[in-house]
Amino acid sequence: MIKSHLNGNTVSITEDFQEAQALYDRSQFGEIKGKEKRLELALEEALYLLEQGKIEIYSSKTKLSFDAFVRRASKKEHNFWTRYRVYADMRSRGYIVKTGLKFGADFRVYDRGKKPGEAHAKWVLFATDESDKLAWRQFSAMNRVAHSTRKNLLIGIVDKESEVTFYESSWRKP
Repeated sequence: MIKSHLNGNTVSITEDFQEAQALYDRSQFGEIKGKEKRLELALEEALYLLEQGKIEIYSSKTKLSFDAFVRRASKKEHNFWTRYRVYADMRSRGYIVKTGLKFGADFRVYDRGKKPGEAHAKWVLFATDESDKLAWRQFSAMNRVAHSTRKNLLIGIVDKESEVTFYESSWRKP
């Protein structure tokens, strides 16, 4: 089990860098930070790896349980649980999922067998709860983000049972 540390809005692995490097090379989790020799994970990535039994997460010297980490992450990031459920569902289906912050989305998703740096993401992914209301302007804005980045729009909707349903939208020329 790889030991990691909660640092603000990320989780870092520094102590066993070879294991961290292998985790990155195999499955593209996190981002390698060069000179510091560390793997930096987004909160969703860290929770997924914690749930899979791949890492332990510490805050100071306290080992965090799944529930304790969810509580802390939910305080740091709005809509964390919904975004996590969408992230975990996509990862369990074999897709590589990375932050979509620079695209104005929750995530960017790579087609199966494609890796960041070797190919472009196929989708921008927005996560929402089934009780959230989505105005047409918001939907239009999501479509514009996807179209301007040459990606398809994917919306992950989480229901009351934490099940996720995905809807894809793409542009077509008549």
